[in-house]
Amino acid sequence: MQFEPFADEAAVRGIGELTVENRLDRISIHGSLDVTRDQEGLARARDLRDLLLAAIARLEAEDLPERVRTGEHTDRTPNPFR
Repeated sequence: MQFEPFADEAAVRGIGELTVENRLDRISIHGSLDVTRDQEGLARARDLRDLLLAAIARLEAEDLPERVRTGEHTDRTPNPFR
């Protein structure tokens, strides 16, 4: 599955020990990434670059507000267990 930044609320991508979580209003990056001086490090660096370039391209293609408030959704479903 291809990771398309800002496309959904479920996609997660891992690069080494780095986890990238997709949301509609942001992407969250957690963990750490060792870019070693070898073929594996080069592959990880390219994966991170490609992910960030995709995010930048998506942002540049939109008419963005000055700032977005993250985590505030008006379409919440009431908790049926309350």
